[in-house]
Amino acid sequence: MEYFFRRKRVLKTLLSLSLLFATLVMIHKYKLVDERAKGSMLPVRTQEALGWFQLENDVYQSNTILKGGLSNNNSPPRLADSSEAANLTAVSNATAWDIKLVNCTENSGLKKKDWFKRMDPRFHQFVLYRHCKYFPMLINHPEKCGGDVHLLMVVKSVIEQHDRREAVRKTWGKEQEIDGKKIRTLFLLGSPSAGKDSKNLQKLVEYEDRIYRDILQWDFMDTFFNLTLKEVNFLKWFNIYCPRVQFIFKGDDDVFVNTNNVLELLGFRKEDPKVGGLFVGDTISKAVPIRNSQSKYFIPKELYDKPYPPYVGGGGFLMASGLARKLFAVSDDTELFPIDDVFLGMCLQKAGHAPELHPGFKTFGIMKRKVSPMNNDPCFYRGLLVIHKLSPEELLNMWKIVFNEHLICSKRIILH
Repeated sequence: MEYFFRRKRVLKTLLSLSLLFATLVMIHKYKLVDERAKGSMLPVRTQEALGWFQLENDVYQSNTILKGGLSNNNSPPRLADSSEAANLTAVSNATAWDIKLVNCTENSGLKKKDWFKRMDPRFHQFVLYRHCKYFPMLINHPEKCGGDVHLLMVVKSVIEQHDRREAVRKTWGKEQEIDGKKIRTLFLLGSPSAGKDSKNLQKLVEYEDRIYRDILQWDFMDTFFNLTLKEVNFLKWFNIYCPRVQFIFKGDDDVFVNTNNVLELLGFRKEDPKVGGLFVGDTISKAVPIRNSQSKYFIPKELYDKPYPPYVGGGGFLMASGLARKLFAVSDDTELFPIDDVFLGMCLQKAGHAPELHPGFKTFGIMKRKVSPMNNDPCFYRGLLVIHKLSPEELLNMWKIVFNEHLICSKRIILH
């Protein structure tokens, strides 16, 4: 019996030493990977003192869908930029991302304005810092636009939504070449929001990117108000790195996209002389700001007090690369707005373009009633282009059904 226990202790010791050795090997391996990865990431971290990067009140988690409400005709004064704004938002002809550090101070002069004092306090930090537009990149992949890319799939996501990104990669975001048309995919991320396990979350997204190499990340907090920062930073990035991309699909990570139908639509439009100004999606016209403070899309009248310009639902839309470059130039001189798709509508209006409505884009879902059988009918998904909103499991399941060769549908929506 004593021999048995001595033998057991020796085995436990050997096992512990083996585990220790394996751990040391893995640590060394990850260090080597990190060193190789540093070439594609900027080491500088933005100051976290900018409070509006962390602003996302629980009230913004409501389930409001439509961005419309009551309005009156008294427009608020245009907000003045601070002296730093010109330095931070100047249009650049750089050949690489040229923002290494942001030292952005608040526009404190606004605090004395009567309209600012009357405004809902939740928007104070946003207004004080909204002249800060461009931020350092933490993860960059300029090679994504190498060669002739027909369609660049650009997906808004946040770090914690790795399951959504994985589902997109396996379905409509799969990088491939169809009939000679090259498709590439990128995910747009900010930094982990305050109060979360920031260091571990950042390590996880860096590891994910080492596997897939399809993430663009900037050093601003990933909050609802900062979705507009993803728009302007991506437009700047695209203007620098993507001279030979023809079209962009831009959408959320919880939509279903029928890639074949998207390519078919672009094929129909290629002979259209206006294809260079293509901007098509689920267009919303004559909307006005929501005044219900419990809504996710609440906008106080002191911030904006007139009807919105026509815009498309941010769940998914298509645009031509030439128009994307125009939007970059216009967005550089346009004040940030808390709702990203409305902001793009403002930029479109300034650029002299109007978004085109297409019935194949269902960014608010097929039917508002969740019990509607159409919401789960694969034949509707087969005939449309974009449908919002699906969980990762629903997306994977619907993808398998829609592209099952044995699925027979009696009717199909005409795309052109």
